[in-house]
Amino acid sequence: MSITIVAFFNNKGGVGTTSLVYHLAWMYSDLGFRVVAADLDPQANLTSAFLDEDRLEELWLEEDHPNTVFGCVQPLVKGIGDIADPYMELVGERIALLVGDLLLAGFEDDLSSEWSGCLDRQERSFRVISAFWRMMQKTAIVHQADVILLDLGPNLGAINRSALVAADYVVVPLSPDLFSLQGLRNLGPTLRRWRYDWQERLGRNPAVNLTLPTGRIQPIGYIVLQHSVRLDRPVKAYNRWIAQIPIIYRDAVLNQPEADSISVANDPNSLALLKNYQSLMAMAQEARKPIFHLKAADGAIGSHSSAVKNVYDDFKKLAYKIAERTEIKIS
Repeated sequence: MSITIVAFFNNKGGVGTTSLVYHLAWMYSDLGFRVVAADLDPQANLTSAFLDEDRLEELWLEEDHPNTVFGCVQPLVKGIGDIADPYMELVGERIALLVGDLLLAGFEDDLSSEWSGCLDRQERSFRVISAFWRMMQKTAIVHQADVILLDLGPNLGAINRSALVAADYVVVPLSPDLFSLQGLRNLGPTLRRWRYDWQERLGRNPAVNLTLPTGRIQPIGYIVLQHSVRLDRPVKAYNRWIAQIPIIYRDAVLNQPEADSISVANDPNSLALLKNYQSLMAMAQEARKPIFHLKAADGAIGSHSSAVKNVYDDFKKLAYKIAERTEIKIS
């Protein structure tokens, strides 16, 4: 039985996806879950959040990058074999990080060309397309993980297609603005097409012993990450965009056109409405820890102290809500 993979994805950047995955990984760890945090964004922002610059330098300056996600798929890129055994970087007691790598962009061409090769029953094509899923599952087995959290870059390219084919569930982070909602309109049809296309390919796998992802790609809801108040983003515009989210999500992502108006607060597809804690985020980044781990020594005093508790409560509720909608077992 495979370990549940939850992907966090929006093809519109700047909505806080990486921060969301980072904080949820720590929250699940705090709640006693064993987590694999997989960084499949070639920008490697999740990895940069977990690791300091000295450690990044050690990992990225090694020849062939053996301890990153690119190192794992490099035999496929070179055409000399299948994926290498994945390396996992332990962060704390319960979090295993699959280290991101800027070189992963070099795998894009293979993922693009081999997608059509699956229709021709080419074994190499299936090994390339399933590389991310097999890498994550191998890591999860070694780590004895309860869940895999997947961070992706904001685009609809071949890397994300193969990564999302590997995912069981998809959470969509959103910000209440025109660009984020337009991205949502593009996202839904694309996910449905990729799901359909993968089902068409699955039955053509010629390798009996090659286990493949099912390509479930099931959306389980969205998370609205509020902006801080800005002079160029009036409250009226904010309210207009946030009011449209439930209808557009149902129509574009779930393919369920809904005439009735419903608010984010009452929408069953809404997983959370997270406040912006801009000053706390800067403090957490400097301390290299999640916001809800900040202490007085880090500067979290006075009103910041109560805000830290609020963030903890928000992420705890979100973690349990995601678990309830997936196969993450709550003890």
